[in-house]
Amino acid sequence: MSELATSPAIGDENPVSSASAPAEPAPKQLSQWGEIRHRYVQNKLAVVGLFIICLLFLTAIFGDMLAPFDPTAQDLENTLADPDGTHWMGTDALGRDMFSRLIAGTRVAMFVGLASIFFAVLIGVALGAIAGYFAGFADTLVMRVADVFLAFPLMIGAVVIILVTGRGITPVIISLAIFSWATVSRLLRSSILSVREMDYVHAAKALGASGWRVVRTHILPNSLTAVLVYATFNVGTTIIGVAALSFLGAGVPVDVPEWGNMLAAGQAFIGVEDHLWVYPSLFVVVTVLGFAFVGDGLRDALDPKLR
Repeated sequence: MSELATSPAIGDENPVSSASAPAEPAPKQLSQWGEIRHRYVQNKLAVVGLFIICLLFLTAIFGDMLAPFDPTAQDLENTLADPDGTHWMGTDALGRDMFSRLIAGTRVAMFVGLASIFFAVLIGVALGAIAGYFAGFADTLVMRVADVFLAFPLMIGAVVIILVTGRGITPVIISLAIFSWATVSRLLRSSILSVREMDYVHAAKALGASGWRVVRTHILPNSLTAVLVYATFNVGTTIIGVAALSFLGAGVPVDVPEWGNMLAAGQAFIGVEDHLWVYPSLFVVVTVLGFAFVGDGLRDALDPKLR
């Protein structure tokens, strides 16, 4: 009887565990932008690319303070000097400091590359939105014009425009933008064709919103992911185009410190003074890789299903 009296009741074998334990705090929910940022930083190459691009922007902005010499100053008594403690990357055939010229070329490359992509996206988004939302004759007209520009080789078209207008930074920006908008318009049109059938778009129309308001408020913000990724990737491609045009003698003027001009001047010294073409080539390669890494990271962060 004493054992029965002192034994715990059925269901109370573990009184401690039956006590109410403190509830664990719920995991913090990230916002949509927080999730995008978290996915982006998980991509190590994307972080490296972002670091490269930030470094390039700082170099372009503060280049005048970073350059040890005037990039256009000539020293005919110190031509084709090898890299040393004074001239870190040597001098060219006119005695100009290569490191200072490469820093000045960074400003030209970043400005021309970003400006041409900006105008290409501006044109492509406007025409792509018209083609995707209004369809019909507008869609047919915009897409046929885009086909013409897509069929025309970029470099040949850019050279033709520059030969007509003359060399300079502005003609290069215009020529690259004119032959880059077609891809943007096609990407946006494809996104809009799927987004415009969503329920919230039909609801906005039912509430009396105008067509332009629906496009501006509901469709464009949800269709620009592909355009953003393409634009980031294509900045590097545009920088290659700038350097290629200058290398061919159809880009910015020869007296402007620009990577393509430096490569053109250094091709006569291949195998003799290799620092004249190796360093500009490295700057082009690293810049293009930086934008490619960032574009790849944005693609995975904005749409993880594409991984």
